[in-house]
Amino acid sequence: MSQSHTLNALRELKLHGMADTLERQFENPQLQAGGFDERFVMLVDAERLARDNRRLDRLLKRAHLKVSASAEDIDYRASRGIDRAQISGLLGCDWIAKHQNLIITGPTGAGKTWLACALAQQAARRGLPVLYRRLPRLLEELEIARETGSLHTLRTQLTKAKLLVLDDWGVMPLGKRGRQDLLEVIDDRVNASSIAITAQLPISEWHAYLGEPTIADAILDRIVHTAHRIQLQGESMRKLKGSQP
Repeated sequence: MSQSHTLNALRELKLHGMADTLERQFENPQLQAGGFDERFVMLVDAERLARDNRRLDRLLKRAHLKVSASAEDIDYRASRGIDRAQISGLLGCDWIAKHQNLIITGPTGAGKTWLACALAQQAARRGLPVLYRRLPRLLEELEIARETGSLHTLRTQLTKAKLLVLDDWGVMPLGKRGRQDLLEVIDDRVNASSIAITAQLPISEWHAYLGEPTIADAILDRIVHTAHRIQLQGESMRKLKGSQP
């Protein structure tokens, strides 16, 4: 069997990682000098890595993360109030496996959204479906879906995400329908998946923000008691970056 035939066969089988690596082996005499076992291991490893990368690309595309943030770039300056040990634990993603939640609070520009997206990207690296939504936009989507008859489809999409990032919690008032929709979204995730919430509003003010006491109690009971908490501090990261030469 010719080299080109072998490469074409691998690509027809969608073994693109193997095909690319084998092609490099054909072109590099030093690689060809290796034994069969060594060369075959390289092909298998290359295919596995290629598939992992494609899966990550798909997960991140579907996640619609607001910013491209990674764990390696987290700023641990003491002034930000970030506990390195806590972040290290969260990056392991066990909290998602246990269906726990995460609440990140802090002033405008403190990096809440960025940190939530970095943790979401880490979850995607572990092969977990994630989804990002600003809470005001999500409530708008739910209202539109109700009018168009696609509410079930949207709620199914939300429940498939092992981690749902709800950004900008508390930035706009909630109406009766908004409170009920939010409760339904959260209730669908109890003991099944996780939520990461970012908010300027301190947790102590969430009950008043949610308004109707019965629904507020139900929402907070489902979120807060199983949540890890991060309180970011310091100056606006946007302001600091803008002042750098």
